[in-house]
Amino acid sequence: MLVQIRHPERLIYPESDGKPMGENTLQVKWIVAILNGLEGVFRDRPDVFLAADLFWYPQYADPTNVTAPDVMVVFGRPKGDRPSYKQWEEENIPPQVVFEIQSPGNTADELAGKFRFYRRHQVEEYYLYDPATHQLQAWVRSGRRLVPVKEVNGFVSPRLKVRFEVSESEPMKLIRPDGTRFRTYLELLSDAEEAQRQAAAERKRAESERKRAESQRKRADALAAKLRELGVDPDAL
Repeated sequence: MLVQIRHPERLIYPESDGKPMGENTLQVKWIVAILNGLEGVFRDRPDVFLAADLFWYPQYADPTNVTAPDVMVVFGRPKGDRPSYKQWEEENIPPQVVFEIQSPGNTADELAGKFRFYRRHQVEEYYLYDPATHQLQAWVRSGRRLVPVKEVNGFVSPRLKVRFEVSESEPMKLIRPDGTRFRTYLELLSDAEEAQRQAAAERKRAESERKRAESQRKRADALAAKLRELGVDPDAL
């Protein structure tokens, strides 16, 4: 009897499931906002890898065991582009922090499956945010378990050092370690434009002050010249 052996090096690890990053614009907006905000927090850390909607394969030779967190953070791995995150090629370091942004299409079974995946594969912190209801759920690892955070409002991520501010009436806020809020690209663009306007106004004010001082100097020089014509030393006055 012949036995066929599947060689791991010949296995195919897909890099996409053909689905979009998010099911709607609100979900995509939050994925991008969290990813960009964290990239700003860790911009000076070359050993922190961040990705959105990237396939994560935790086990060698098993391409069926895969998920794609909406956002994942891996401490101890270099920044850089990857077609997928194959854990065995990354010193076997799993993502320590993952975010999922809930959408209307998410089923309870799907979310439960993701939770089991993250618990089984050593995720340390898992955050599930529903932008439609402003509800945030968080879990942190304790041994082999992911334990729910009882009070998420004001909770500070042990790994990220980011603080979460949540309420029923407004969208979640993520606060950087320096106390500033995560801002969207449009907000940052607006800030930059306002800074440019203020700088332009300051340059205009400085130029106006320079011209006024120059005009006063010319008047003083003219007056001094007139006094000298009359035989009066202006320096003696």
